[in-house]
Amino acid sequence: LLLRHARSRNYVSESELCKLESVPLDFGDYHPLKPITVTESKTKKMARKGSTSSTSSSSSSSVMDPLSSVLDGTDPLSLFAAAADPVTAAAPTDGARRKRDKDESSAVGSDFEPWSSKRGEILARYTTTEKLSIVSGGCHRKSTTTGSAVSEKVRTRLEELDDLEEGSQKELLNLTQQDYMNRIEELNQSLKDAWSSDQKVKALKIVIQCSKLLSDTTVIQFYPSKFVLITDILDTFGKLVYERILSMCVDNKVSLPDNFSPESVNDTAKETCLNWFFKIASIRELIPRFYVEAAILKCNKFLSKTGISECLPRLTSMIRGIGDPLVAVYARAYLCRVGMEVAPQLKESLNKNFFDFLLTFKQIHGDTVQNQLVVQCVEIPLYLTLYSPAIDWILQCIAYHAPDVLLTEMMERCKKLGNNALLLNSVMSAFRAEFIAARSMDFIGMIKECDESGFPKHLLFRSLGLNLALADPPENDRLQILNEAWKVITKLKNPQDYINCAEVWVEYTCRHFTKREVNTVLADVIKHMTPDRAFEDAYPQLQSIIQKVITYIYDFALLFSVEKFLPFLDMFQKESVRVEVCKCIMESFIKHQQESTKDPVILNALLHICKTMHDSVNALTLEDEKRMLAALINGFIKMVSFGRDFEQQLSFYVEARSMFCNLEPVLVQLIHSVNQLAMETRRVMKGNHSRKTAAFVRACVAFCFITIPSLSSIFTRLNLYLHSGQVALANQCLSQADAFFKAAVSLVPEVPKMISVDGKMRPSDAFLLEFLCNFFSTLLIVPDHPEQGVLFLVRGLLNVIQDYTWEDNSDDKVRIYTNVLHLLSAMTQETFIYHVDKVDSNDTLYGGDSKFLAEINKLSETVVAQILDHLKTLGKEETLKRQSQLAFYFFNTILAHGDLRNNRLNQLSVNLWNLAQKHGFADTKTMVKTLEYIKRQSKEPEMSHFTDLALRLPLQSRT
Repeated sequence: LLLRHARSRNYVSESELCKLESVPLDFGDYHPLKPITVTESKTKKMARKGSTSSTSSSSSSSVMDPLSSVLDGTDPLSLFAAAADPVTAAAPTDGARRKRDKDESSAVGSDFEPWSSKRGEILARYTTTEKLSIVSGGCHRKSTTTGSAVSEKVRTRLEELDDLEEGSQKELLNLTQQDYMNRIEELNQSLKDAWSSDQKVKALKIVIQCSKLLSDTTVIQFYPSKFVLITDILDTFGKLVYERILSMCVDNKVSLPDNFSPESVNDTAKETCLNWFFKIASIRELIPRFYVEAAILKCNKFLSKTGISECLPRLTSMIRGIGDPLVAVYARAYLCRVGMEVAPQLKESLNKNFFDFLLTFKQIHGDTVQNQLVVQCVEIPLYLTLYSPAIDWILQCIAYHAPDVLLTEMMERCKKLGNNALLLNSVMSAFRAEFIAARSMDFIGMIKECDESGFPKHLLFRSLGLNLALADPPENDRLQILNEAWKVITKLKNPQDYINCAEVWVEYTCRHFTKREVNTVLADVIKHMTPDRAFEDAYPQLQSIIQKVITYIYDFALLFSVEKFLPFLDMFQKESVRVEVCKCIMESFIKHQQESTKDPVILNALLHICKTMHDSVNALTLEDEKRMLAALINGFIKMVSFGRDFEQQLSFYVEARSMFCNLEPVLVQLIHSVNQLAMETRRVMKGNHSRKTAAFVRACVAFCFITIPSLSSIFTRLNLYLHSGQVALANQCLSQADAFFKAAVSLVPEVPKMISVDGKMRPSDAFLLEFLCNFFSTLLIVPDHPEQGVLFLVRGLLNVIQDYTWEDNSDDKVRIYTNVLHLLSAMTQETFIYHVDKVDSNDTLYGGDSKFLAEINKLSETVVAQILDHLKTLGKEETLKRQSQLAFYFFNTILAHGDLRNNRLNQLSVNLWNLAQKHGFADTKTMVKTLEYIKRQSKEPEMSHFTDLALRLPLQSRT
């Protein structure tokens, strides 16, 4: 009925009618990105008894964006919130404290490397397998009666401190390094717990107990890590004391400003602050007294303006009383650390600290230290490396924003000392890279003069190399610097020492020299690391070398012409490391390769690298890892182009398919690439294929037809069958196109009810509906096969849809049938809405033949009957809403595609309209808009019959 009376369509006139009307628009001075002019109206109302309200308004304009006022903190919401809760605004909140801390620490600037960044490296580097010991105090607070006098409370606290001094502790022996670290962490937590429970003396006892551990050097190689752990506790204590005193300074609910003066601190806070300093002054031992006072150095701000500047020199002098040079240098490092946090401007004290260290430098090589090293079986080179973190930090603090004159003076002082390799290394680690690079030859001269038996020379060259990676030396010295450094590096016998040094100097070589020098360096690394498979212990350094090479040589034609690059890759024997290196290379290629390539050297090398990545995939490989590897390989495939040599391009894709068959996204990409190749061939030939190009296109189509079945995702296969069929049709490969479409039809019954989408199981109905709609759009232009029946593909697809098991509560089957009516209606037109160039569709083949139209009518009658039967089954109360929606959907189909001048069709549409509204489930807004559309259409010359239809379509209220 519907298609026997299908509306004749003039697609060209309809397209013209639906175009938007173009109206010239004069913008004038308006531009959306210009600043907005805001006009503010102020209204003032005055109501007086017996008088009417008078209103006065004034307007002011501003060219400022109204939202920009938020940036200066004056937005009305912030002001309102502040006014609503003055107590909260005045109280020293955590946010205010964090801001204050940030402001104070920012005095040194973001270019100053903080201690926190060095902490992890020190803990990882200075470890031990020897057993450690720790003193654990009996930190139990003695109970006092509620009515005890203040003097009694003070006496009790003093007794507790004396109790600690007189040895109420027990020593925990034979601790492993991890046990020791856990115990320190427990002490840190105990400190916080004691403080929060107002047991201040217990907290002080814990800090003193921890500070005493810094005088113990029995396991000397662990000392730097011990220093890091214990100073963490000291830092916590210092912060707690400072914040406690600061909280006492809140007067009338107003906290101190960030840059407060001592005069604004109340007497209670000052007294508490002095009390803390007096308690610390009573500690008998030098080391805990020094460390605990240094921890609360910042609290001097509450007492006097010059408190910190007076304390720093005194604390510096106190360190002179520490006999062990290692303990002393870390005490100096801690003082510098605290000094830079609280008073970075007081550089004089920091300089004095360092010069004191230089005066005692000879102690390091004295008999006392030598005897201690003999007892602990520690070699002098290892012992000297223990000083590096402390000296590096001291020099970093001094060198920060220091003038070159001061740095030169310090360098000269270091020169005058004998056995100064340790100092020289720290100077190169702490001073600005530009300062070191400009004097590279001077430093090389000093390194040569150093005693080899002390601090290893290769570490000095490594430190120099790190500086030259950050700053460039004078151009005339560059080659000589490399030669001098490499003479020393290449003579190193220990592979680990060698690779640690070579790793740094590879970057210098890549920055300043050609591929010849880079090749020489890589060859030397291979020579040193291959014997006894030494490379197996140096994968991180070898990875770093590769990363540096591809960072500076990102022209891959040049990179693969470096003779030793691929042999260097062969040293990565461990699969996981090898794959990581291959990923780095491919990421660099995709990032830097701007143009497509056909260079055989690049292609062979990268195919080998991609093959390595692909072969690493196994059953245990995570999906994310597979996706990453596939993305990298796809990026490479997209960058390969042989220009007009299409056959060579197809051969490359065939080879890639055989190499990457385990990664489904790569196969999908290859299918898309081959389809694109076929379309490019069509473009070049302008649709007129020769015998050769027709055979080539058929080869492309065959590639896709063979590859698609190997994919596991059913919807990927369906969409690729459809896409490849469209490409075959566009290239006039009609039998191949039919084969693709038949394969798609035969695959539809295999679609499961649930599919995995992003790791979650989802119903497949919506995806199938979307695919079938796309399929119908293509079937319109597919010509019938001469040996098959009329519309054999459409019939086959309808049979499959009919037999498919749909969900009981799903209406997708009927929605699909409704879309089939759209297709059949389009097929009845004299000329189809679109065509494929040089392919005759059914409108040309049948020419509107009556038998062809009769077949379409039979199909449409069957489909309409199925739709109406389904609507009847939805008459139950629980399915009335679905019935309403489907009835309205079918009504719109008739409205768009049916000839409503036919009475029976007209009556059917009215019945569907009424059914949609019958039970109050219709969307009233949509119904109103639809009726308005019908009335507008009735004004068109050929649509006058819509006037009667509109009168027969009542709008029912929900009630």
